[in-house]
Amino acid sequence: MIAASELILNPDGSVYHINLKPGQIANDIIFVGDQNRVEKITKHFDSIEFTTQKREFKTQTGTYKGKKITVMSTGIGPDNIDIVMNELDALVNVDLATRTVKKELTSLNIVRIGTSGSLQADIPCDSFVMSQYGLGLDNMLRSYLIDEISETEMEEAFIKHTNWDMRKGRPYVIAGSKTLEQRLESDKIYKGFTGTAGGFYGPQGRVVRLGIQDPELNSKMDSFNFNGTRMTNLEMETGAIYGLGKLLGHNCLSLNAIIANRATGTFSEDPYKAVDELIEYTLKKLAE
Repeated sequence: MIAASELILNPDGSVYHINLKPGQIANDIIFVGDQNRVEKITKHFDSIEFTTQKREFKTQTGTYKGKKITVMSTGIGPDNIDIVMNELDALVNVDLATRTVKKELTSLNIVRIGTSGSLQADIPCDSFVMSQYGLGLDNMLRSYLIDEISETEMEEAFIKHTNWDMRKGRPYVIAGSKTLEQRLESDKIYKGFTGTAGGFYGPQGRVVRLGIQDPELNSKMDSFNFNGTRMTNLEMETGAIYGLGKLLGHNCLSLNAIIANRATGTFSEDPYKAVDELIEYTLKKLAE
């Protein structure tokens, strides 16, 4: 039995942070970071059956071309992903009345739609990137037992290539879902290796007033290539989603609209248009 202190429920029986009860989510779920982006997706729905919000976690479940889909905002960063992934899993795989794990487990399909900055000059603003792998630079996932799911050889190559300072913790690499990759791929999407940082400024090499531990890290990541797989973009969620998804038995894939190119110093002239196009592309693929 799972103690009340370990899996916290609200007085109405909903899971603590995300404010959801069993049956209120679909098997296919779209993650966005920004709560204001939820309705930019669900405005395309034929109908919306359910809406709730607590803090930054906004959820809407509805139907798009006959397909039931849930859209949820996660907020920013791996720490929020830890909350959302564990609580979503509890909704489908824990009997909340008895606080016991169900004998038959459910596997969710989770697709992240996000924005990101490209690390490669040939991946321009307004393009789409599909993350075949997530590289976690944040340490959150190291609280779990991940040795059996991580891509150790790729981790070692990255550590060596960047001369990584292990005082920052050991980076981890997790593969995305091959099933969802096949379901969502097209010849217009770039595929690659997505870095997940634990912050926006120093952890991504930005300098405002504070010096950073490795000013050359971004250029080292730019040149990293593991058997043809190169670093494509940097953001704050993918590695954590892939890791917890794999540990919990869910299919996860991250798609990013590139709104900045760190290599060329450019920014999208209309980032909202790029995101809208990625939303429409993803919904169409999920409904097929």
